[in-house]
Amino acid sequence: MLITNARIVNEGREFEGDVLIKRGRIEKIAPSITGDHGVVIDAQGKTLIPGMIDDQVHFREPGLTHKGEIATETSAAVAGGITSVMEMPNTNPTTTTRERLADKYALATGKARTNFAFYFGAANDNADEIARVVPGEACAIKIFMGASTGAMLVDDPKVLDDIFARAQIPVVTHCEDTPIIKRNEDIARQHWGDAIPVSQHPRIRSEEACYQSTKLAVGLAKRHGTSLHVLHLTTARELEFFTPGPLKGKQITVEACVHHLFLDESWYPSLGSLIKCNPAIKTAEDRRALVAAVMQDRIDVIATDHAPHTAQEKANPSYFKAPSGLPLVQQALLMLFELVHRGEMDLHTVIRKTSHAVAERFGVVERGYIREGYWADLALVDFNASTTVRKQDLYYKCGWSPFEGQTFPARIDTTWVNGDIAYRDGAVQPGIFGQRLAFAR
Repeated sequence: MLITNARIVNEGREFEGDVLIKRGRIEKIAPSITGDHGVVIDAQGKTLIPGMIDDQVHFREPGLTHKGEIATETSAAVAGGITSVMEMPNTNPTTTTRERLADKYALATGKARTNFAFYFGAANDNADEIARVVPGEACAIKIFMGASTGAMLVDDPKVLDDIFARAQIPVVTHCEDTPIIKRNEDIARQHWGDAIPVSQHPRIRSEEACYQSTKLAVGLAKRHGTSLHVLHLTTARELEFFTPGPLKGKQITVEACVHHLFLDESWYPSLGSLIKCNPAIKTAEDRRALVAAVMQDRIDVIATDHAPHTAQEKANPSYFKAPSGLPLVQQALLMLFELVHRGEMDLHTVIRKTSHAVAERFGVVERGYIREGYWADLALVDFNASTTVRKQDLYYKCGWSPFEGQTFPARIDTTWVNGDIAYRDGAVQPGIFGQRLAFAR
């Protein structure tokens, strides 16, 4: 397959050129490639970028498939220009044994439209099993240091210390302090009774709750020399724990998620529990600080934390019963392109944080770049078109998006996964499936 006349944006460069794909990989990149090369895609007027590698998704399979499935959510992902995903362990059953981890890889094979990898989940009783997980077996160890996931909450200080000391692969953390959250919940109940408004969510899951938990995780990583990646940062205050500069050589890294870069608490009155998530969307000042930290290379990676729930579940009027999480993979790049359109970010930074940096941080083999010899995981974007989010166009099994009716200043035209067209002209293509990601460490 030959892609011609593309505006190629990759590794800080922007140039016009052609890309030849053979056997799933990028065979050649040149200003012009001639000859008979089978299928030809004319990309005139469009921009070719590496597909996004999303290092944080919840696809709900096994056990929670009324919310989402690997097949449905990866379909939404390729429709959004995402070509690889790393999926979280809080399914049912939880991915907290190596046997369940192997089962999950088998489950995704022949279902996932994207390439895929899975996290190994930490619990208070599986530290020995965690210590046996070797590089390549999972993308990282996931520790929930907040009250988001019930039985997977790791709150025993000795267990945390043991995991950080013995992990053979990177550790990633959800950082919120449970005792602080519980105290804030009690205060809210005293004031509001059973009618706590969703707008109180960032006060309950507060800046202090995030700060103290992130402080603990960073301290443990420094004590033990652990490779640590802190997920979904939400506050300006937490930025003090992370250093600006190139990703290479960093022991401790951090990500921001698209909804925390795009939304702030002013959206709660209109969207309510639809944007309730953990950690919470916080202030406009926090949002601006996160965007600035991305541009300063203090924040290393951008992800989604895609976490679907049914519309009925999200509509529950009780603050405590409406679940946290929202579907994001189909609109994630569009949200970032909107920030580029506003002048808050530039396209090179978006590509670096959603593809290059993710591949480097996790050691993903031969993906994340438009390079000869690499797998052809690509997205073709039309910046001369727009996308209005409509319910009938959504691939999420939950069937809704908080951005319905919103128009974004770009359109995902085509997505390639391993050299095959997985999505084109508004439709996911049948019979195209991803591969298990390989890791160099």
